[in-house]
Amino acid sequence: MRKVIDKYKVVEQGTKVDVSIVDDSESYVLKYNVNIPKISDATKVYLENVKDNLLRGIIISKMDILDEDKFKSLKSTIFTESRRRLRSFMPNASDKIIDYVASTIVREMLGLGSLEFLLRDDNLEEICINGSKQPVWVYHRKYGWLETNLKIENENMIRNYAASIGRRVGRQITIQNPILDAHLLTGDRINATLLPISSFGNTITIRKFSRKPWTIVDLINNRTIDYEPAAFLWLAIQYELNIIISGGTGAGKTSFLNALSSFFPQNQRIVSIEQTREITLPSYFQWVPMVVREETSEGKGGVGMLDLMVNSLRMRPDRIIVGEIRRAEEAQVLFEAMHTGHSVYATLHAETGSETLRRLTNKPIEIPPVVLNSLHLVAVMYRDRRSGIRRLFEVVEILPTERKSDNPMRYLYRWHSFKDKIIKGEDSIRCFDTIQRFTRMTEEEIKADLKEKIRVLKWLVKNNINTVNSLGAMISAYYKNKKEFMKKVK
Repeated sequence: MRKVIDKYKVVEQGTKVDVSIVDDSESYVLKYNVNIPKISDATKVYLENVKDNLLRGIIISKMDILDEDKFKSLKSTIFTESRRRLRSFMPNASDKIIDYVASTIVREMLGLGSLEFLLRDDNLEEICINGSKQPVWVYHRKYGWLETNLKIENENMIRNYAASIGRRVGRQITIQNPILDAHLLTGDRINATLLPISSFGNTITIRKFSRKPWTIVDLINNRTIDYEPAAFLWLAIQYELNIIISGGTGAGKTSFLNALSSFFPQNQRIVSIEQTREITLPSYFQWVPMVVREETSEGKGGVGMLDLMVNSLRMRPDRIIVGEIRRAEEAQVLFEAMHTGHSVYATLHAETGSETLRRLTNKPIEIPPVVLNSLHLVAVMYRDRRSGIRRLFEVVEILPTERKSDNPMRYLYRWHSFKDKIIKGEDSIRCFDTIQRFTRMTEEEIKADLKEKIRVLKWLVKNNINTVNSLGAMISAYYKNKKEFMKKVK
């Protein structure tokens, strides 16, 4: 027995297809069915003919692939030329059929074929090819892991897709170098492996980059965070306290950091350093995004996180965002930046606040406790793998300490799973003291500021201001003239 539990449409380069989520009683998992129009054998002959002619006639340079604008222009050129040639082969075909076949040529020449439809589905977080003998699998935001009705024809095609991805970032995947870590121009992360490293077949894993970045309004709406901890973190960011966002794989660390970045004042210089581009700030910020560059196959030209972090300190930033701390050297430069007066925000793989501190103070990172004093807050993200929900798990304040034996943690907020609610814990000591010292605000004034921020957040949610630019504009208006802005809110 088959039961359709959800359906919607996905559009890829003008082609609209139906997607259905199906509960099949004969299967152990839900099915993800995408209804891609079939091309007849006769039309396939024309398609291959046009592809061969285009490959011989159009010269594709390295910059056409590596530069985003040139890549878009190249796709447009190939689509237009494909339409022209197909019309001469198929004079009686409708424009709809010609457009579909032309877009298929573009997908096969410059994309990942039928997988491009999955890449356009904003409900998907992960796309996995586990070899040509298995169907493609996807991770759906609402339904978790699903088995699709798509299959890659053979191992050679998977290998060609992996090689195509490698060329887009100036790298190669071969038998000698059978592992590829890269990202598409869209920001989607790619991992590929070749036989015999993956014994069941060649693999490609795509972690999709959200086309619309999450904002704090989105996170409040889906209950990832509540108003009070959101207002507290806003206060901490406004007054330049240093924060690390930790959590497990896929917990939403970078998305949460991106959402908090909208609270930056608009008159400051921001430098972000990432393995792949995921941070998105309002367009009017003075923002310098920097991305790691991998070495070539000859072992040259690599620019690592450490190189970028050291260089960023010479760029006079007010705020530094680091995608992820992985090594001891990176952590040392990060904390040196905190010591020299920069506001720093970073992510780290750790499941709890206490585990975050253990990772930082023990090998291989091993930051001395005295240096760790520069860190003010740790916000921990959590993902429930069964339900797929993400929550702010806890906010931990780091108290100054001289010895490893001292307990430096103070739990300000914690998520209670049974209630599915974030509960306030202890009152802040260090953050309030720091803000009082540099602003001369009393504790009562700080608490009044927090209440005001909660009111602003509720107003933003009520009015559904949930794009990066529109939300950033409201926060900037609040900083620029608080009195006038609060009149508007009231």
